Amino acid sequence: MSFLGLIGCDNGRNIRSICKNNPEICADLHKDSWCLAEKTKIIQNRYAVKDSEVTTGKQLYIQLTDLEDYSRCIELASGVQHIIHTERTADRARAFRLSTENLSVLQEQTRERQDPFMSYYQWTRFGDTDALNRFLELENTGEVSDPFLLAQAATYYSNRNAIKAQQLYLKVFAEIPFDDFDVNWLLGLASTYRQTQQFDKTYMLTKANLLLTQQKYSEQKMLALLGGNKLLAAELDLKAQTLIDSLEDASYPLSLVKIWLESQAVAADIKPETLPVHSDEK
Repeated sequence: MSFLGLIGCDNGRNIRSICKNNPEICADLHKDSWCLAEKTKIIQNRYAVKDSEVTTGKQLYIQLTDLEDYSRCIELASGVQHIIHTERTADRARAFRLSTENLSVLQEQTRERQDPFMSYYQWTRFGDTDALNRFLELENTGEVSDPFLLAQAATYYSNRNAIKAQQLYLKVFAEIPFDDFDVNWLLGLASTYRQTQQFDKTYMLTKANLLLTQQKYSEQKMLALLGGNKLLAAELDLKAQTLIDSLEDASYPLSLVKIWLESQAVAADIKPETLPVHSDEK
């Protein structure tokens, strides 16, 4: 409860309070306001797991990725010379050196971990095919339940096994909070429906992505997915907005649009053209 209370405070007061009462959490970090978002995430997550008896794979993954983000940011900041307060420049350089050292140490300490999150990390950071195979096997046996990881598995399968990718994406849509939702997953799922010749769903999901990102697009290419059927396009435009609304208000799991997406009916007599990509075309 104390941690949740701090989260609700202003970030500056939040991290000052944590660092004052737990100086070991912040000892390797810089002191000024550069890279505040990255520093705040590290401090808050370190505080959240400070008294944990066992650190989970997800917690380690967050620590690793937080350190990566912080290290990239503070590297740039360490190159900015402070004319008056030169000690601040030196402090940022020290923080960059320590962050890279700490990242390397944590990566080495976790190389033998075989849980889903660390398998995914080892695959994506080190190109470890054994870790990839282990990650896929863990997903196949039902040991991967986190929506973020399920989405990564879906992305892997999107050009290899469209039906498998569909099932994974749809599970993610039903489980992940909208704040953690990646709009690119709409295009990933749209691609799988295109592969299975369900062009109405391809259109609807692509349109939902376009509505959320406000990207410019070719209406002609969009209509080509539906054989130029403007009435069907209008109906699917409404479905796209309904999908967005249901994801935003967490009603998607009980929505009619979910049932429609999960049905395997193939739209008939629709001859597709190239799936539109984001562009400046009109």
